[in-house]
Amino acid sequence: MNKKNNRNAQGAGSIRKKTVISKGKEYTYWEARYTAGVDPGTGKQVQKSVSGKTQKEVREKLQAVSVTLNEGTYTEPSKLTVSAWLDIWLSEYTGELKTLSLSTYTGHINNHIKPELGAVKLQALSTSQVQKLYNKLQKGSDSEEPIAPKTIKNIHGVLHKALAQAAELGYIKYNPAGPCKLPRIVKTEVKPLEEKQIALFLQAISGHTYERLYIVDLFTGLRQGEILGLTWDNVNFQAGTIHICKQLIHEKAKGGRYIFGTLKNDKTRLITPAPSVMRVLQEQKQIQTEWQLKAGPLWNDTGLVFTSEFGGHLCHVTVYKQFKRIAKNIGIPSARFHDLRHTYAVAALQSGDDVKTVQETLGHHTAAFTLDVYGHVSERMKKESAERMEQFIKGVRGA
Repeated sequence: MNKKNNRNAQGAGSIRKKTVISKGKEYTYWEARYTAGVDPGTGKQVQKSVSGKTQKEVREKLQAVSVTLNEGTYTEPSKLTVSAWLDIWLSEYTGELKTLSLSTYTGHINNHIKPELGAVKLQALSTSQVQKLYNKLQKGSDSEEPIAPKTIKNIHGVLHKALAQAAELGYIKYNPAGPCKLPRIVKTEVKPLEEKQIALFLQAISGHTYERLYIVDLFTGLRQGEILGLTWDNVNFQAGTIHICKQLIHEKAKGGRYIFGTLKNDKTRLITPAPSVMRVLQEQKQIQTEWQLKAGPLWNDTGLVFTSEFGGHLCHVTVYKQFKRIAKNIGIPSARFHDLRHTYAVAALQSGDDVKTVQETLGHHTAAFTLDVYGHVSERMKKESAERMEQFIKGVRGA
């Protein structure tokens, strides 16, 4: 035995380089043997092995096995179900994910993937079974609404990653999700509120519990999680700025908590809202102080800007449903809370803000993305610019 080729991996076994000769040719590969337990009939240790083309590949496989052995969740690859593998993958191979992403992944797995594919043996999972899942999600059923193509793409992304890891570890020979065909994604048309609708909306929310929240969101373009997670220590009244550095997240798992998480693009930003927006925030501060005095010892000091009358966080769903009710009452039932963000962006561009400024305020990753989303606005602005230039030319010529 060549000691140089032996490697211990967390006490689970050893890795060695092996050579075989087939049809006159010499082939080498790496193998690791480990103890999977004890045979209850004979009392002897049950020896298993994993193999691969490289030492690194085998070490990763051995480490994965070691984790499941230590936790008592070990299952032979031939008996491993899709559901069991997804649990292992979520637990051991998603450590780099942000809280919101992990919550989203878990939701897709529990709500869509496991109900259809969870009981299938991992090694028996076929491309046709995965494709059937996507087709069913797209068509819907008597009890389930159809899933949007973009959401199906996201579900596919989760399943594909999990199966790719299983293939890399040698649990399956190939990734059955790879060849699947996904429904075509049709770009959703941005539907900001028109100027008359904005006026109607402001009238409708006058005196509403969430009036100040909706006003601030309408004129800053914050994402829902960002405005619900805004804290007073990030509002600078003297400078007239707001530091956007976190968002309030509701974990999607059953019984999920409300927690602070990082921003969508990990892109913190300092925005300078209109003075009237800062005045609305000052009103919110004063009203919240009155709530605190009334609540006394029952006050929950979360530091949040927008809270209940006892200082607790607001629920995403409640804020959204209230918005939808207001929108329906003023004749725009299709409006979404996110359309307030679109409304701000379009208004800012039409008011003369350059794309780079709007991009930084919204927290988009690039100005190119902002242009892609609001390209129709820039086209209209180009036409208006051309008309202004035409008037200038006529003026110069004395026409």
